[in-house]
Amino acid sequence: MRRSPRRRRTVSAYRDGDKTVVLVPASFSRAEEKRWVDRMLERLQAREERRRPSDDALQARAVELSERYLGGIVEPASVKWVDNQNTRWGSCTPEDGSIRLSRRLSGMPGWVVDYVLIHELVHLIVPGHGREFWELANRYPRTERARGYLEGVSAAPRLSAGDPDTLEAEEE
Repeated sequence: MRRSPRRRRTVSAYRDGDKTVVLVPASFSRAEEKRWVDRMLERLQAREERRRPSDDALQARAVELSERYLGGIVEPASVKWVDNQNTRWGSCTPEDGSIRLSRRLSGMPGWVVDYVLIHELVHLIVPGHGREFWELANRYPRTERARGYLEGVSAAPRLSAGDPDTLEAEEE
């Protein structure tokens, strides 16, 4: 929790690694501070839950995406979140039909997660990134947008921009 003499009415919260930072006006009483910290923690939790589907929901989403964009020609045997992918957004094993998504994707917009699912679904059919791969992957209409988003996320640590996941609220 950080008090700011420059803040007058707004409260914001964001995740910084494994910590949560809540910024409140320095003029808040301890009771107001506690009320807003509790409220902002609830909001962050709710947003994260909406953005982080379960493994079963990921599986169902992958099947739906396969049907919609790939004509249902592939169905993954399993789809799950993993914590051990720090340089990849997703991976798959064509031999057993499994797909793994980096937990770093959780909290990103659904259309970005959908793109990574499509990407891995296509890899279950086509192993490399050649012409045939991109013809299938580009059936997803937000492929280029999602790729740009992920490139931006990858570049963000090198930039000094503010945190786009900061929640802001105004005192009622």
